[in-house]
Amino acid sequence: MQAKTKRTVTENGDGGEDSVLATSIGNGEDLGPIVRHAFEMGRPEALLHQLKNVLKNKEVEIEELCKLHYEEFIQAVDELRGLLVNAEELKSELSSDNFRLQEVGSQLLSKLEELLESYSIKKNVTEAIKMSEVCVQVLELCVKCNTHVTEGRFYPTLNILDLIEKNFLQNIPLKALQKVIENQIPAIKLHIEKKVSSEFNEWLVHIRSTAREIGLMAIGQAASTRQRDEEMRTRQREAEEQSRSGLGDYTYTFDVEEINEDSILKFDLTPVYRAYHIHTCLGIQDQFSEYYYKNRLLQLNLDLQISSIQPFLESHQTFFAQIAGYFMVEDRVLRTAGGLLSANQVKIIWETAVAKMTFVLDEQFSRMETASHLLLIKDYVTLVGSTLTRYGYQVGPLLEVLDNSRDKYHELLLEECRQQMVDVFANDTYEQMEMKKEYEYNMNVIAFHLQNSDQIPAFPYIAPFSSTVPDCCRIVRSFIEDSVSYLSYGGRLNFYDVVKKYLDKLLIEVLNEALLKAIHSSTTDMSQAMQIAANISVLERACDLFLRQAAQHCGIPVRSIERTRASLNAKLVLKTSRDEANHALLNLVNTKLDEFMALTENINWTTEETPQNGNDYIKEVVFYLDTLMSTAQQILPMDSLYRVAIEAFEHISNSIVSAFLSDSVKRFNVNAVMGIDIDLKVIESFADDIFHSTGLSEIHKEGSLRDCLIEARQLINLILSNQPENFMNLVIRENNYSALDLKKVANICEKFKDSPDGLFGSFSSRNTKQNALKKSMDILKKRLRDFN
Repeated sequence: MQAKTKRTVTENGDGGEDSVLATSIGNGEDLGPIVRHAFEMGRPEALLHQLKNVLKNKEVEIEELCKLHYEEFIQAVDELRGLLVNAEELKSELSSDNFRLQEVGSQLLSKLEELLESYSIKKNVTEAIKMSEVCVQVLELCVKCNTHVTEGRFYPTLNILDLIEKNFLQNIPLKALQKVIENQIPAIKLHIEKKVSSEFNEWLVHIRSTAREIGLMAIGQAASTRQRDEEMRTRQREAEEQSRSGLGDYTYTFDVEEINEDSILKFDLTPVYRAYHIHTCLGIQDQFSEYYYKNRLLQLNLDLQISSIQPFLESHQTFFAQIAGYFMVEDRVLRTAGGLLSANQVKIIWETAVAKMTFVLDEQFSRMETASHLLLIKDYVTLVGSTLTRYGYQVGPLLEVLDNSRDKYHELLLEECRQQMVDVFANDTYEQMEMKKEYEYNMNVIAFHLQNSDQIPAFPYIAPFSSTVPDCCRIVRSFIEDSVSYLSYGGRLNFYDVVKKYLDKLLIEVLNEALLKAIHSSTTDMSQAMQIAANISVLERACDLFLRQAAQHCGIPVRSIERTRASLNAKLVLKTSRDEANHALLNLVNTKLDEFMALTENINWTTEETPQNGNDYIKEVVFYLDTLMSTAQQILPMDSLYRVAIEAFEHISNSIVSAFLSDSVKRFNVNAVMGIDIDLKVIESFADDIFHSTGLSEIHKEGSLRDCLIEARQLINLILSNQPENFMNLVIRENNYSALDLKKVANICEKFKDSPDGLFGSFSSRNTKQNALKKSMDILKKRLRDFN
């Protein structure tokens, strides 16, 4: 049959294309590509013709299929008719069963409706009970909330409100009650916020008023700690000094007591904690943090305003105590308030405060004219810095201001010391101090290590210095203490070199200048100049003491200073001034000697007889020298005494030689020279006595004071020698006349000549020895002329 169908299709159209199209339709394939291809090729009619052929083929196949199964269709229809009869019977049975079932179920249905109604009532009652329970719980919570609000217990109140909002508010069955509660919750929260904000504002006022007391208490603790440290260092210095002096071994201990400052500095932060916690519960903690920060910053700005009525010297303690208390509170808030303040915020307000404080200090320091005032403020600022450092605040800028002001402080201090020393020098009589009691000796000598021996002398004790020395030592000691006080507890750990620098400045620019002014004063006489020289010598030795005192106050071991052999530049300067004082003293001595030596003009240089006891002027000279050396021995140190003696005797020697060279002496004879020889022997004998009685012979074992008169002695020896011509013999001159100048000898020998009233006028009548002397002198004169 299929073969026949295919054959029919082939006969009615294009066999190949119709078969492809029929296969595609039979397989359910998409005909879109075939249709698109037909239209693209311009043959839609051919496609339509093919589709019609396929349709005809399908109709033929259906027709043949029906003819093939005709009998089966008839049989199926007969079976359906038999089923219809059975269905009618079944329908009749179902109708009668349904009638009987409805009769029985009508009673049950009425019972079921009663049961459902009962269940509905029960459900409504149960829901009503549950609704009542919810309302009761909510109302009970509302009552508790009201009680807590009345009692000021806001945290439990907020917990209840939060509970109502989360668990009950949306489940309240009564809309009226729900609306009332919903409206009251924000009102209660607003009331709580206002209440805690009011308490916090009261705390702001209270804490600002108590911040000063907090700061003062903390600064007082810092001062006590510093005092304990100072006492410990003092004991250490005493032990070191005693050990250094060989008085024995001493030990000292100190206790370190840990102090919990939070327990001592009690101030209440409860309102802050409470307000921040409540605002956190309300979800507006950031708002409260900003409010806290702004208000505290406003308070700080008020605290940083200095009083325009009260002087800063009087108000600086309250000013800095207020600021210290402020930041101690902020530190406690930062550590304990759980995020209310950030470390960055505290850093910002601290930098603001430091900038203002440094500006105030710079401005106030620039106006101050008294060192003690500046020191007072500096000490308090360092205490404030020490206090706040323990709380982690960086106080470097404050200490830097103090360090920058150290030059001004020391200039003021130097000026005060200068005025004190001016008064000391003005009130000094330049007489040796007399101490009648041991306490005076301890106060003026032992205290400054000015003693020459460790043994207590007999009283009354006459010191080799005047009152200027201990008074100046006290001024220097006070200067060291004040300088160390200013430089200590600052930014520098080792400030010994700075103290040493200013100490040098005091000794050089103040003390030494005062000494030079006294030295060059027109009213200074010889005894005063001698006392000034002695004072300088003592002060020069005291420089080592000043250096040790500076080291001790700076905490530097004295042994290290002694080991390095450090010294003050002022010591050399004072040595120079001592030399200048000695020079001034020598000028005065020489001036006085010149007055006596001027009496040589009264000598009869052509006398016919030799003076038996010398000339009169020599007695005045010896008396003056005796007085001079006696006074100098009591006042001056041995080196200065030796120098005065040398200069005095050398000046006398020079004066004797100058007398021969004087224009007023036209000629002289041997008698006059013999008189000068007697004078010179008196001076030489006195020089020997002084050399031994003063103890100079024990120090200067080589030579003596007689050597200072060597020029005059050699001149006299030359003139009185038997063969003066030997002076031109180089060996003899080096051995016997080394101190003589050829030109001076030539000029003097020219004045030694014969005269009618003198020795040279009668040489012809004298013995051969005298003629030989004259001949030798003439030879010397001639050789000296030839030499010159």
